[in-house]
Amino acid sequence: MSRSQYADLYQDVTDHIVADLENGILPWVQPWSDTACGPSLPHNAATGRNYSGINLLLLWSTVHTQGFSSQRWLTFRQALAAGGNVRKGEKGTTVFYADRFVPKSERASEDARAVPFLKRFTVFNGAP
Repeated sequence: MSRSQYADLYQDVTDHIVADLENGILPWVQPWSDTACGPSLPHNAATGRNYSGINLLLLWSTVHTQGFSSQRWLTFRQALAAGGNVRKGEKGTTVFYADRFVPKSERASEDARAVPFLKRFTVFNGAP
């Protein structure tokens, strides 16, 4: 991923948070009723893994603004694999995955350095 693509990712997240702030929403404060979607953390419905970091803010904000009743999220392919579907025209929420890897060519070397990477995924709320 090029530096300009990273900049675009960071700008997208910044724009999202600024828009929430301008609308009087503090993304780090739970602004909705516990009865709407419960006190659970956003999680991937296929893997059961909780989202973390900036993804929490992005998904909480989407739950609030879209009025979702669930904290379950799926990628398009995960929804299809689970026997579900995504409605035509449905807008997803972008989440991010960051990690590091050691290239195969350097694995045997004592000087092997891990290379960071960042991926973006679009997820859809799994509310029935």
